[in-house]
Parts: sequence; structure tokens; C-alpha cells
Amino acid sequence: MRIQPQNIICTLVTIVLTPFLWMIVFPGNDLTEVDLLEKHLAELRDRLHYAESLNREREHDMLSLRNQIKLMLDVRKQNNMTLMFMRNAYEKSNASSISDRSMDDDALPKMARDLLANMSLLSSSHVDMSIPNMFHYLPHLIGKPDSIMPAVKYSQGRAGVSIVIGIPTIKRVQESYLTKTLQSLIDSLSEDERLDVLLVVLVAEADDEDYVKATVNDIIFKFSDAMNAGLLEVIAPSRDFYPNMNELKDRFGDTMERVKWRTKQNLDYTFLMMYARSRGTYYVQLEDDVISKPGYVTIMKNFALNQKLNDWLLLEFSHLGFIGKLFKSTDLPFIVEFFLMFHKDKPVDWLLDHLLYVKVCNPEKDNKHCQRSVADVRRRYKPSLFQHIGTYSSLKGKVQKLKDKDFGKGVMHRPHLNPNAEVSTSLRVYDQYSLDRAYMGEVFFWGVLPQYGDTVTIKFIPPVVVEKYLFRSGNPEHPGDRFYNTTVEVLLSQSGKVLDNSNPVTGYPQADNGFYIINRFDGDSGLVEGVMPASFGLIDTMRLFVQSPSQSWVILSEIFIKEKSKSSAT
Repeated sequence: MRIQPQNIICTLVTIVLTPFLWMIVFPGNDLTEVDLLEKHLAELRDRLHYAESLNREREHDMLSLRNQIKLMLDVRKQNNMTLMFMRNAYEKSNASSISDRSMDDDALPKMARDLLANMSLLSSSHVDMSIPNMFHYLPHLIGKPDSIMPAVKYSQGRAGVSIVIGIPTIKRVQESYLTKTLQSLIDSLSEDERLDVLLVVLVAEADDEDYVKATVNDIIFKFSDAMNAGLLEVIAPSRDFYPNMNELKDRFGDTMERVKWRTKQNLDYTFLMMYARSRGTYYVQLEDDVISKPGYVTIMKNFALNQKLNDWLLLEFSHLGFIGKLFKSTDLPFIVEFFLMFHKDKPVDWLLDHLLYVKVCNPEKDNKHCQRSVADVRRRYKPSLFQHIGTYSSLKGKVQKLKDKDFGKGVMHRPHLNPNAEVSTSLRVYDQYSLDRAYMGEVFFWGVLPQYGDTVTIKFIPPVVVEKYLFRSGNPEHPGDRFYNTTVEVLLSQSGKVLDNSNPVTGYPQADNGFYIINRFDGDSGLVEGVMPASFGLIDTMRLFVQSPSQSWVILSEIFIKEKSKSSAT
């Protein structure tokens, strides 16, 4: 029996469209699973692009090595030909018998020659070409291989994190803010965030070894735990990395001191970027006089992963200067090259603006079109996660009382990395403040007038062993929108099967449907937290159950469920 082409096409169309028709006819209560899948795919995509960039860099290194070896062999071959000519002349004049052996045989071992041949085959072109590199922009580095390596380095070698944060610091005449900055950045991290971030401090005073040594020792003394854990590391550049600043030209009527300061700042930033790019998926540029909000790492990571289009170049978490600027590590090479190309000409924040203009603006369009194009690739998160606290600039004599007005709006929500789960609620949701987004740490949850029997339900996929939990209701702008007479309840699971009432847990009252009541919200603070009893084992579901009607709406500003580590749970 022959199968008609029309039948095959109809069958294929049916197979492709069936999942979409199913989603339309039978929509779920929320998009938690889809959102989580999209988030995981976005993270995988960015990590894959990051790995591909490192692979391309290694290929470039291999090609450079091949060219250097080829050059060495060409020189050796030329020397051999000269030596052979001299030998033949000597033999003719002296009529002596000298064994004629190929000089190429001892030029390199056979294995090395075979390897070189393979490398030649792998190269895409045998044409002698060279592309610009940092030595074109910093020619004083030629012949000084150690100049592009840190002269001082205290590191545990942490790599493969989601976010690397670069913090350049220099000597300030009036007051140093570095300790306050590092203390704020570290204290604002959750336990999980501490494992997925790297803080790199660049002590950029190459001409003052005593200051570098004192600053490094001070950091090691005050933040020894972070240093030992690999969370924090300190580097200092070589003095040979910087050119002769006395040869700089005056620009824009600035003093020579200012020209030197901004030129050095450009080089400091590029040094940090080059050092950090191979250590994580994203790179964030900070300054040494800022404080941060709690959960800033999770917020930045989620904001990056939740971008629907991946064509962005810059995510901003503060509108001041070069504070809180996040880049993909895969984009850092061309950003560094652009900064190096014009490092003598303009300040780094101006160069960033110019880079975006060159990248996306059409010179044949008007300024409004350019602004829209830049806004597509330069995306801002509000409220700001970082606040500038410095009064005295790193430029001697400059006083700047800059403050980010978006920072002082208070912490509207506190994000956490919670276990994978399906979340749902019987409460009517206000605007975009959905429960699934709150669980993922994007916003707070906002529900309308809780009534008796309303629930907030978190069903873990798969069931997990919970170590501790915290639910915070209300926020600074709406402190009265909190849970009052509301209980925290759990549904236990054993080997993936939900336990029923035939296996009661001693000491905890039972609610309906097999749930146990384990805690209750404090009506004054709107907070409930606790440690999950170890005897509970696997938890299938947690829920918040409203026991009486409320006259206020409710905000759930923090959801924190810490899963017990596999080693501790066994």
C-alpha cells in the first residue's frame, strides 16, 4: 500500500501542532514550568557561548604558535642551507670525505615535525596575515611578557561562576571606601550566591609597592574567610603595563593630571576585564566606593537570563558612571579592544557611549532613532542595586556627592534561588505581581483581599528535603499588606508517594488533605520562619493557608526555601 505525500504532510503537521493545541485548550494555572525551562535554557545558552569564545581563543593561540614555530624552522632551514654551501666548498677545496647527512633530520624530532604538519593542515589559511592585538595599542608592552600578568595575585583559582565582579581601587588622599564596599558586597550575598560569584579587587597603584602591600594585607586580614573560600581575590598589575603618561596629549582643555587619571582608569578597567573574562559567564564593573542591596547577584543573574532577546550588549543596575554595568564575558574582547583603541582620548564612560553608537546607530537616521536603537541593547534594571557612597573622588581634589535616586526606594522584595516547583494561588493577583515571578525572585507577589481558605501552594518537583524556610509579607511602601492569621503547612512524601493521615507525625496538628500545620505568621511583623524537622524527610508540598478574612491586600516580598544538601540529607 502506497502512502500518499498529502497523508505524510498532514501527519507531520498534526504531530507538530498537537502540543500547541493542547496548551491552548488546556492551559495550566501558571507558567512556572515553562518559565523555569526558558530560564535554564537561557543560562545554558550563555554558558555555551562563553565556552565557544574560549575555544576560539585557544584556536587563535594554536595558530599563533604554529606561525612562530614555522618562522623558527624557516630560519633554521636558511642556516642549514648556508652551512651546506660552506661544507661543499670546503670539501671541494680539501678533497676530503665528509659524511653528507641531512641537516633537517636533527632540526626537530620526527614527532614534533608531524605535529607541526598537522597544525598546518588545521589552519584555515597559509597566507601570512596578522590582526591587530593589544600590542598595536600598547606598543610599550612588546618584549615584556610579564607586563600583562598580575605582579601580585592572591587567588584560590575559582572559575566557572555565573558572575565575576571587578573592583578597581587606587590610593585616595582623603578617605578610602574599599572596606565598606567589600563588606557590603559580601554581607549582601546569600549562602548560595557565595558559591556562584567571584569578587576581584585590582589594586592599581603599580608605582607604590608599599601601598599595594599594605592594601593587600589589609584585605587578607579583614576578609580572610572570603579569601580562603575563593569568593574574593586580589591582584595588582605590573608597572610595565602602563605607558609613559608624560607623553599624553591634552584633550578637551583638561589639565594634564586629569588626562593621566582617565587614561590610567581606562587601562585599569581593561586589565580587569582581560583578567576576569575567562572566570565566569558575566562580568560586572563596579567601583571601590559603593554599597549594595541584599540579593543583588540573584537579581542580576535572573534579569540577564530573563531577557527575551539575547541581542543586548549591556545591562545596567545603577545609572551612575560605570557602576553596576553587566556584560557577557563573550563580548569583553571587542569591548576591551575598543577601550584600548581610544584609551588616551576619552573617559571610559564616554567610550562606552561611543561603542554603543558605533554598534547600533544609523548615521542616516535622527537622534531619536539612535536613542531607541541604543535602548534595545542597553537595558536598565530598577530600582538600582548599588549606591555611590564616596565623597572624595580618586582624582585628587575632586569632590562628588553623586547619589543614585533609584537606590533609596527600599527593598521591595528579596530574591532567592528556591527549589524547582510548581506554584499556584487561589488569591486574585494584582497587575504583573504574580506568584511564579515572586518565587523566581523577579518581583514581589501581590494578592487582593485574602479570604478564609485562600492558599499559596508550592509543589516541589521532585519532592525535596527542606532544611529551613522563610516567608516575609509586606514591604516598605505597603507595610500593612501582610499575612495575619495564616498558617504554614506541609504535605509529606516518601519515595515520591504522598503520605496520608494513616502515618501521623507526632506533635504537629493535622489540617485537611494530609497537610500538617508547622508554623504561623506573626501578625505584627508579617514574618514566619523556621527549621524543618529532620523527621519529615521529603516534602511534597508547602502551602500558606489563610485562616480568616483580611481587610488588607497581601504582599509576599520574600520566599526563601533552603533545600538540604544531598550529603547532609543522606
